[in-house]
Amino acid sequence: MDLKLLPLMLLLAITTHVPSSDAKPISLVERCRCRSTLNTVPQRTIKELKFLHTPNCPFQVIAKLKSNREVCINPETKWLQQYLKNAINKVKKSKRRNNNKI
Repeated sequence: MDLKLLPLMLLLAITTHVPSSDAKPISLVERCRCRSTLNTVPQRTIKELKFLHTPNCPFQVIAKLKSNREVCINPETKWLQQYLKNAINKVKKSKRRNNNKI
């Protein structure tokens, strides 16, 4: 056997026995869903809000519109900030009521 062919055969044997991974490529895992956001979305057109917080991305708000289109909303929008404050206060009040009943 030719000595020049031996390293090539060894490299080929090693690479074929390396276990394959089912994980997604890093570029897909680290990609944020909202790459751009809208500042103005009429509230009456929103059917549903989703809040995403992932380790490598900032806080993301996705609105599903009545037309079934999904858009990303800027989390700093004033009406959205007020909506979040109201939701947090509502949760706090319900927790206080539940604690008082016990």
